[in-house]
Amino acid sequence: MLALEGVKILDLSRVIPGTFCTMLLGDLGAEVVKIETPGVTEFVGSSRSPEGVENRKRAAYYAPNRNKKSMTVNLKSEAGREIFYRLSKQADVIIEGFRPGVAKRLAIDYETISKLNPRIVYCSLSGYGQEGPYQAVPGHDINYIAMAGILGLIGPSGGPPVIPLNLVADFAGAALYGALGISVALVARNKTGKGQYVDVAFIDGAVSLMTWFTHDYFFDGSVLKRGESWLHGAYPYYGVYDTKDGKYITIGCIEPHFWENLCRLLGREDYIPYHFASEHTIRKPEDKKWDEIRSFLKQTFLTKTRDEWFELLTHSDIPAGKAYTPDEVFSDPQVLYRQMVIDVEHPALGKIKQVGVAPKLSDTPGKVRTLSPLLGEHTDEILQELGYDHEEIESLRREGVIG
Repeated sequence: MLALEGVKILDLSRVIPGTFCTMLLGDLGAEVVKIETPGVTEFVGSSRSPEGVENRKRAAYYAPNRNKKSMTVNLKSEAGREIFYRLSKQADVIIEGFRPGVAKRLAIDYETISKLNPRIVYCSLSGYGQEGPYQAVPGHDINYIAMAGILGLIGPSGGPPVIPLNLVADFAGAALYGALGISVALVARNKTGKGQYVDVAFIDGAVSLMTWFTHDYFFDGSVLKRGESWLHGAYPYYGVYDTKDGKYITIGCIEPHFWENLCRLLGREDYIPYHFASEHTIRKPEDKKWDEIRSFLKQTFLTKTRDEWFELLTHSDIPAGKAYTPDEVFSDPQVLYRQMVIDVEHPALGKIKQVGVAPKLSDTPGKVRTLSPLLGEHTDEILQELGYDHEEIESLRREGVIG
């Protein structure tokens, strides 16, 4: 049994935050049906045309669409909307990522669908939410994390902000909060018998992720500055260091006993008293001793390779991490042991590697049951389940309602 087995999701999302959100739910057992536009694949990296071996292979490796079926429907047509209405009556969840107002113009919004299915959990993902002064403003991850105060804290003191991967607003702020909101709404429905609307804004999620970093501001007005606090690398006990082989090792000796372990390992017990103090959380070092300590650590870490340091540090109970390149991640023994890289059997291509399922549930573990479908691969199958016969399906295809 899978945790979300029996939950049927209609996925109208067109870009990766929504797609990743439904991947997470699909991994945990939900039946996900992607409702896609005939002839149009997702925005980035997911060519899924049935034409050509290379396209079919690329589709198989596109993990965000695993555990899903795909059907193509033109929702701008009356016949296409009728198909969607029939699907909605049988669904538990609908997720969409259109700009605010688009779903209503298409007559597939929550207000419309909830009249057909009062138990529906309907989730909208949008940049700034469905209401408010920025409702219609377009954006991407970089814009949302800028507005949330996150971008301004990433990078060295005195330099410009450093652009991170789009993991914060897209994947955490939208996809993870979307999956959380949907899951909680399903739990609530079990108690009330009624579905509800889940309004997920990328900026809301990004601001929420800042919760822990705002307590000083709300307490006494103290404002964090880029590169000037303990978790920004301003203090040498939490940082990234070059190693002998041109790679990087990270240390995170925030707690006093870890710092003591490092100082004793390196034969510098005199540095032990120079450790964490409350002012480190909001301001950069003022004591010149920190310059000496940082210089010493820089020179010391250049004496061994990254992997040599990792073995030495971790065996001395010191928080350390190798700064991997992406290709190194999936040969790491811990990543392999945790099954975060798996092989999934494809009927034509053999074993396909995928990133594994992150939450490890003891009784109802997640599973990659199927690989990414080709665009519209299940259109006929799903229509037949809805009661359409062969002639009706072919007629819909000729009229451009389906692909």
